[in-house]
Amino acid sequence: MSRRGNCLDNALIESFFGHLKNYIINRSCGSIEEVRERGGSYISYYNCERGRWNLKKMTPKQCRDHLIAA
Repeated sequence: MSRRGNCLDNALIESFFGHLKNYIINRSCGSIEEVRERGGSYISYYNCERGRWNLKKMTPKQCRDHLIAA
C-alpha cells in the first residue's frame, strides 16, 4: 500500500482485500489455520487461474511472464 492520498495506488489493493474478505467470510472456518489455508488458496487462484479483462483475459502470472519474455 502506498502513502496517504494516492487513491489510484490504493484502489487495487483495496479491491483485492475486499475480494479476499468476501471469499473467506462466505466460507465457515473453524480455526485460524483454516483461514490461513483458504487465504493462501485464494491468493494462488487470484494470481494463477483468474483471468482479467484488462489483461486480455490473461492471469497476472501469465501477463508478468509475457512481459518478462518480451
